[in-house]
Amino acid sequence: MFLGIDIGTSGVKAVLIDTAGTVRDQASAPLTVSRPQPLWSEQSPDDWWAATEAAVLGLSAPLRAKAQAIGLAGQMHGATMLGADDRPLRPAILWNDGRSFQECEDLEAAEPDSRRIGGNLMMPGFTAPKLQWVRRHEPRIFAEVRSVLLPKDYVRLVMTGEKATDMSDAAGTLWLDVARRDWSDALLSATGLSREHMPNLFEGSEVTGQLRPEIASRWGMDSVPVAAGASDNAGGAAGIGMISDGDALLSLGTSGVIFVATQQFRPNPGQAVHAFCHCLPDMWHQMSVHLSAASCVDWAARLMGLDAPADLFSLAERAGAANGPELFLPYLSGERTPHNDPHVRGAFLRADNGTDQSRLAAAVLEGVAFAHADGLAALREAGTHVSSLSVIGGGARSRYWGSILAAALDVRLEYLDGGEVGPALGAAKLAMMAATGASAAQACVRPAVIDAIAPDPLLAERLAPKLEKFRRAYAAVREL
Repeated sequence: MFLGIDIGTSGVKAVLIDTAGTVRDQASAPLTVSRPQPLWSEQSPDDWWAATEAAVLGLSAPLRAKAQAIGLAGQMHGATMLGADDRPLRPAILWNDGRSFQECEDLEAAEPDSRRIGGNLMMPGFTAPKLQWVRRHEPRIFAEVRSVLLPKDYVRLVMTGEKATDMSDAAGTLWLDVARRDWSDALLSATGLSREHMPNLFEGSEVTGQLRPEIASRWGMDSVPVAAGASDNAGGAAGIGMISDGDALLSLGTSGVIFVATQQFRPNPGQAVHAFCHCLPDMWHQMSVHLSAASCVDWAARLMGLDAPADLFSLAERAGAANGPELFLPYLSGERTPHNDPHVRGAFLRADNGTDQSRLAAAVLEGVAFAHADGLAALREAGTHVSSLSVIGGGARSRYWGSILAAALDVRLEYLDGGEVGPALGAAKLAMMAATGASAAQACVRPAVIDAIAPDPLLAERLAPKLEKFRRAYAAVREL
């Protein structure tokens, strides 16, 4: 057995797989996000650990006892600042926090080569500008910072006592020279930091330490090796075999991502396309990133007093796609690709006397699909060809939403067996590689396609005018 743990934004998921890569058990524990001020998004690192223990202990004890290794995946970019005692100095600042927009401008001015080295625009979601914000606004805390870790790597520190990270997660800090797969002294210096503040770098399947005996005892398992793991998106890709040049996926989690594996480092910061290391050696990837995806569905369901997101999907299907004039802009936390705009916010537009809950629900699903169409257009402008996408994440459960996405993006969607498991599956497969020496081709086998949705030309034709209005609406709302 191999254990994968994913430190997500809304919860921690733990899965156990066998040597064939089959999921034998899974469990999860919830997390909440604190938003003490506009643009702020924070979590307590101690909550990550509590949820990790709860998720792991929710797995079958007899299966858990057979685990041979552990892999970690997690939300990217979160700034976890530790003092000399390795304790958090403040709540972690998360990936969807938008406060450091001014610091992004300052850092690009301080290091004009930042886009070439880091391969990306300096955005508020990344880790480096968050530290610059703390440096400016909380100087006492900044003076005490001895280490900066990403969320999954704080959990690793508790588990093993080691400060380590993998290349895919490190690439999202904007302190990494992404082409060279090494920390950049120039980018670190721009934020008043050095290599001494950074964890050690590993490829995803390399061993970073051993599970502490006291934790192993509490979890009812041996003191097994812990693999470096992956960022959430790279882990999700590894889990479903997206490991070769051109392999592409659509992740519909709290955020939304279109991920394309590449054999070369191919940055395109001008269109806010992300270019990061993959969690496997000598591989990179491109991403379009949308800060709100399935989170829009959860939000709208709560707003309408529905019991579950599934009820919103049912409402939307009752209304039918493109049958109402309503538009939804899914920018609840700002947006990255292609706008790089932390200030824009969501909106319902073009409601009339016939608007009801079902038409609003339909607009939500269409709005998220339109945002992904914008992201895919940015990838295509960067020279990336995508004709099909493998779908992962909680949003993958709705075939109806899939039909809207396929039509809006003009791509074939493929649903894979176990695709809803997400990054924890990739983390478990990286653990398998670490423990057994299996290659990526042996461990990261693509699951069977259990369903597929081809783009419907008639639906695409009906959605096209709404997509055009959606794109014009962004510019209008931005001015507000």
